[in-house]
Amino acid sequence: MVQRATRLTGPAGDRGRLLEQAFRAAREDAGVRQEFPEEVLAEALRAAGEPELPERDETAVELVTVDPPGSMDLDQALHIERDGDGYRVRYAIADVPAFVAPGGAVDEEARLRGSTVYCPDQRVPLHPTELSEGAASLLPDVVRPAYVWDVHLAADGRREGADLYRALVRSRRRYTYEEVQQLVDSGEAEESLLLLKEVGELRMQREADRGGASLPMPEQEVEVDEAGTYRLRLRPLLPAEEWNAQISLLTGIVAAEIMLEGGVGILRTMPAPDERAIARFRREARALGQEWPKGMRYGDFLRSLDKTSPAHLAVVNAATSLFRGAGYTVFDGELPPEEERVQAAIAAPYAHVTAPLRRLVDRFGLAVCEALASGRPVPDWAREALPGLPDLMRAADDRSRTVERACLSAVEAAVLVDLVGERLEAVVVDEHQRGVVVQLIDPPVSEPAEGEAGLGTAVVVEVVGADILEGRVDVRVVPGEAERV
Repeated sequence: MVQRATRLTGPAGDRGRLLEQAFRAAREDAGVRQEFPEEVLAEALRAAGEPELPERDETAVELVTVDPPGSMDLDQALHIERDGDGYRVRYAIADVPAFVAPGGAVDEEARLRGSTVYCPDQRVPLHPTELSEGAASLLPDVVRPAYVWDVHLAADGRREGADLYRALVRSRRRYTYEEVQQLVDSGEAEESLLLLKEVGELRMQREADRGGASLPMPEQEVEVDEAGTYRLRLRPLLPAEEWNAQISLLTGIVAAEIMLEGGVGILRTMPAPDERAIARFRREARALGQEWPKGMRYGDFLRSLDKTSPAHLAVVNAATSLFRGAGYTVFDGELPPEEERVQAAIAAPYAHVTAPLRRLVDRFGLAVCEALASGRPVPDWAREALPGLPDLMRAADDRSRTVERACLSAVEAAVLVDLVGERLEAVVVDEHQRGVVVQLIDPPVSEPAEGEAGLGTAVVVEVVGADILEGRVDVRVVPGEAERV
C-alpha cells in the first residue's frame, strides 16, 4: 500500500477544528480500535520488563536511526561501512517477538488492529506505547534486542551475501531526515551517513536496471493562514529519505530470497498496472503539464521528474493510480508461480520485515527468516499464523485506506471551500457514474464532476459546494469551455 502523509500547518481556527472533528469521525466510522483493553496494557507493561533477550552482543556497532521529527516508534537502526571494494550494511530491526507472547493479549490485540493507522492529527498505534515507544523501540543510548540484517554488497550495490541474527544493540543517535541531508550536503556527516548516500544511489540504479519504480510519495501539507484560508501543497521527499528507503527495500528483497530458498514464508506482492491505469495516468500527467514519452517505462518517467517542482510533485501524487492490487502470498512447501512472487513497483520478490512496531506481518516474517538463516526449524507459532495473515493484513489495509480517503476528502474540502463559486482549469482524466473525473491544475486535486466531456479534454469547472465534515466537494463541468488536449 502506498502511504500518503497529510500534515496540517498554521493556526487551527474554527475550520481547523472542523477538520479534526472530521478526522475523528473517519476513525470511528472505519472501526479503528483507539483504546487498548486493560489486560493488553498490563501484559505490555510486564513484557517491557521481562523481554526474551538474545545472547549475542552487537552493542559495539555504532548504529543510528533516521526518522521523521518527533518519532518515538523506531523500528530500524543502521550502520554502513566499506568492505573491500564493496559495502557492509547492518540494519537492526526492533525485536518485537521478544516482547509479544504468541497467543497472549498483546498478540491478539495486534491481530485485531493489523497496523498503525496514520491521520493528519494523530496516529493510532499497533502496540501499546509502553512497547512501541518504549521498551521495544530502538531509542538512542539504551540497549535493545534486535534482528540484525548483515548484508554484504559489491562495489555496484549488488548483493553478495547476507546473514540474519538476533543480538543486543545500542543506537548512538537519532537523526531526522533533514539533519542527515544537511550533514551529507555539507560534508560533515559521519562515514556511515555518507555511505548511506552512496549505497542508496547505487540501489536506486539497481532498481532502475530491474525496471522497478518504487514511489517517492510526497507529503501533502495543508497550510492555514491567519484568515482561515486553506492551501494545499505537496512537499517533496528529501534525497535522504529515498536513500534510507532503499536500505529497507534491500532488506525486504533479501528476506524474500531467504523465504523462497527455504520454501516457507509470506511475500508482499503487487501486479503490474493494467492498460486502463496506465492510460489514465498518461492523461493525468498531461493535465499537469508533463508528457510521458511513448516507449519510456513508467519507472524511468517517475525518476525523470523534478521532486522540487510543485507540478512534477502533483504528477508523482497522481501516479498512485499505478500502484494498486497489492497483497500477500503465503507458501509452505510448494513455491508460488513466478508471476505471483513479484512486487511490480520494486520489480523483484519482496517481503515486509522492517516495521514490526507498526505492521503485524513483519513480526512473523522476521521470525521465519531468522530461523531459516540459522538453519533451525521455523517456530510453530510463526508458521501456523502464516495462512491467516493475508486476511488480517487485508482488513488492516482496508481500514487504513478508508481512513486515509476520508481524511483526504476532508482536507480537499477545506482547501476548496474558499473557492466555492470560482471557476478553475482542469482536465478530464476518467469517467465516473456522476459524469467524469477531473484533475484540477491548482490546487492539484482530483475530483468527480457532473457534466460531460471526452477523456483528455481540457475543461473549466465550477466549484459548486464543499463540506468539510462530510468530506464532500461538488464540482460541475462548465459547458462550452472545453478543448481536446
